[in-house]
Amino acid sequence: MYKAMGAAVAVALGTFSVAGDLMAADDELEDWQKAQKTEVWEPVPPKVTAEPGQPPSDATVLFDGTDLSAWESVQGGEAKWTVEDGVLTVKPGTGDIKTKQSFCDVQLHVEWRAPKPEADMEGQERNNSGVFLQQRYEIQVLDSHESNTYPNGQAASVYKQSIPLVNATRAPEQWQEYDIIFTAPRFDGDELTSPAFVTVLHNGVVVQNHYELTGKTEWIGAPSYEAHGCAPIQLQDHSNEVSFRNIWVREIKPLK
Repeated sequence: MYKAMGAAVAVALGTFSVAGDLMAADDELEDWQKAQKTEVWEPVPPKVTAEPGQPPSDATVLFDGTDLSAWESVQGGEAKWTVEDGVLTVKPGTGDIKTKQSFCDVQLHVEWRAPKPEADMEGQERNNSGVFLQQRYEIQVLDSHESNTYPNGQAASVYKQSIPLVNATRAPEQWQEYDIIFTAPRFDGDELTSPAFVTVLHNGVVVQNHYELTGKTEWIGAPSYEAHGCAPIQLQDHSNEVSFRNIWVREIKPLK
C-alpha cells in the first residue's frame, strides 16, 4: 500500500516537474515563437473573386437576365413567367417556379421589385410574392412601404414566424435586395437533429439575425418539421406582377 502511494506521489511530482519544465521553456521563447504555436496553416481556403455588383466567382447564377433555363414550373414543365429587358416577372396564374437544382446550406442573393400598387391594394394584397428556401421556408416578398399588415407577414419576415428587426423596404417600383444566409435543418431518419437557421439582410440591413426556424412556414396553423433532404429554391406566384433580377446562390460547404 505504501509503495503504491509512493509511486502515485512520484508520478504526480513528475507531472508537475514536466509542466514546470514546459513553462520554463516557454519563457525562454521569443514572442514570435510563442505566437507560432497557435498558427493554423491547413486547410487553406479556396480563392473566390467578388467584383462589385457581380456574383462571386463560385456562385451558381440562377437568373442573369436572359432566360429561365435554371428554372421550371412547380406544376411540371417549363417556367412560364415573363423575361423582358433583363427582368423576370411573375405571370399571374401560371404558378410558382423552382430551381432545377436542389440546395442545402446557401448564401442566396435576390433582387426584387414591386410594381406601383393599385388604389385599393393594402396589406397582404400589396404585390405579394415569396422566396422559399428548400420549397418550405418562406422569406416574404411584399410592398411594405407605408402599408399596414401583420408584422410577421411583412417584407423580409420569416412568414408567420419571425418579424423583421426593422422595416427596410424601399418605395414601390424601386429595386430591393435580399441577401440570405440559410443553414438547412438536419434529420436522422424522421427525427430532427438540428433546426434550420436564417439570416437576412434587406437592402444591406440585418433584419433576421440567425433566426431559428420552428418548422416550415404555414399560412394556417403552427409550423412543424418534416424530414427532407436538399431541395430547390422556389419563387411564388401570388397573382401579382412582382419582378426579379440578379439571382445567384453559393453553396456553403465546410473546408476540407
